Amino acid sequence: MNNVTNLQFEIIEIMKSLYLVFVIVLSNLSFAQNTDSIKAYFNSIEQELKIAQKTFLSRNENVRVEGNKKFMAIWEKVITNPYCIQYPFDSIVEVAKLMPANKKFKLITWNLPLDNGNHAFFGYLLVNNSKKIKKGLFKHEIVNQYEFYRLLDRSSSVNNPETYIGSTEKWFGMLYTSLIECDGYYTLIGWDGNDKLVQRKFIDVLYFKSDGTPVFGKDVFKIPRKNPRRLMFQYSTEVSMSVRYNEKLNKIVYSHLSTKSNGDILSQQYQYYGPDGSFDALEYKKGKWVPSEDVDARNDKNKNDKINPPNPKDIKPIFKPN
Repeated sequence: MNNVTNLQFEIIEIMKSLYLVFVIVLSNLSFAQNTDSIKAYFNSIEQELKIAQKTFLSRNENVRVEGNKKFMAIWEKVITNPYCIQYPFDSIVEVAKLMPANKKFKLITWNLPLDNGNHAFFGYLLVNNSKKIKKGLFKHEIVNQYEFYRLLDRSSSVNNPETYIGSTEKWFGMLYTSLIECDGYYTLIGWDGNDKLVQRKFIDVLYFKSDGTPVFGKDVFKIPRKNPRRLMFQYSTEVSMSVRYNEKLNKIVYSHLSTKSNGDILSQQYQYYGPDGSFDALEYKKGKWVPSEDVDARNDKNKNDKINPPNPKDIKPIFKPN
C-alpha cells in the first residue's frame, strides 16, 4: 500500500513539474507573439510616418502644413505606448531622435519651414519616469511609470531666449541635434532657422524635478553678468556655424562669430555675423559649463563625431554685405 501511495505521489509531482514547464513555455510563446505583434504594428506606423513626411519637401506651404497635421496624428496613435521609447524609427529622417545611455527618455523634435522664412517646431518627450510621491509627513515612495509630453512651441512670445525657463507646454522650440549627459541634467545642442536673414543655434538644458516634471533651461553656465539658462548664437543664413561636443576634451567647441566690419557699425545686425575661423569652447567643470576662448578645434576624432572635427579652412567665409 505504501508503495502505491509513493508511486502516486511521484506521479503527481511529475505532473506538477510538467504543468509548470508547460505554463512557462506557453507564457514565453505568448510574450514572443505579443512582442512580434507590437513590432509589426510599429513597423506599419513607421511606414505611415515615412509617407507623411514627404509632404515636408513640398513647395506649397498649405501642403506642408496639412501634411504635418497628418504626421502628428500618426504619432498620436503610438505615443501612449511605452514601446515607443525603444522603437528606433530609423527611417524617419526628417525627425531628430535623442536618447541618453540610461534610456530614461526619448526626445523627438522636427521643424516645419514656412514661406516667410520662419520655422514651426514640434515634438514629444517620452519618459521612463521615477517620481517621489509623498505618502505621509516624513514618508515618500518612489514610483516608476511611463509618461509622454507634447512639446508646444511658445518661442514667438519669448523676449529673452537666454533667460527663459520653459516647460513642455511652454517650450522654446528648436530642432535638437545632440545630447550630452551631465551631473543631474542633460545638455542639448539645437538649431532654429528663425527667418530669411538670421538663423540661430542654442546650447539648451533639460532636467527633471524630484517629482519627475521636465524643465528646459537651467543655471549651469558660469558666464559673468549674464546668468543665462541657455546660450544663443545668431548668425547669417548664408553661412554655417559649428557647435559640437568633444568628449575627449570634455568641451563644447563652437565657432567664434563676428562681423566683417571692424567697429560697431554692424553690431547686433546678425545677418552680417559669421564664423571668423577661430573657436571658443565651454568646458565641463564641477557640474557647470565654463567658457574658454581661442580653442584649437583641430583635434583627434571622438566616437561622437561622424565626420572630421571642424577646420577653419573648411568654414564658409563671413557673409559680405553689399
